[in-house]
Amino acid sequence: MKLSSHKRAHNRQITLEMTSMIDVVFLLLIFFIVTASFTKTERDLDAVTKVNEKSSSAAETDLEPAVVLLAEVDGSWVYQIGSNNMSTFAELQEVLDKFPNKADGAFVRAPDAAPYGMAASAIQACKNSDFPGVSYVPLTP
Repeated sequence: MKLSSHKRAHNRQITLEMTSMIDVVFLLLIFFIVTASFTKTERDLDAVTKVNEKSSSAAETDLEPAVVLLAEVDGSWVYQIGSNNMSTFAELQEVLDKFPNKADGAFVRAPDAAPYGMAASAIQACKNSDFPGVSYVPLTP
């Protein structure tokens, strides 16, 4: 019976190579640092329309923002700004070009049943008329 070989197994030490583990840790650290620097918190995002709380004069708020509403009139869809109905993109573009209050941005409101192409063209007409921001607001029934 050989008992000496059993004792030799207990004397051996296990060595672990830590080089690859350190590489993985550094790669993960670099990844998280790079991705964390590009995310922007929601509170830092700018809204299209801004409220000027410092000013209390009525002269600045006399002009209403541009609101383009898609409505169904007599079975066909039209663009409405106030009480004006426009049936073509060119008519809408002409009215928006003459709009005096472009600094507050524009709003496009459309019900779910409205044609997608008309809503998209209303947004494009606002952008072509140099409104700094255009917001789409769906109409809920």
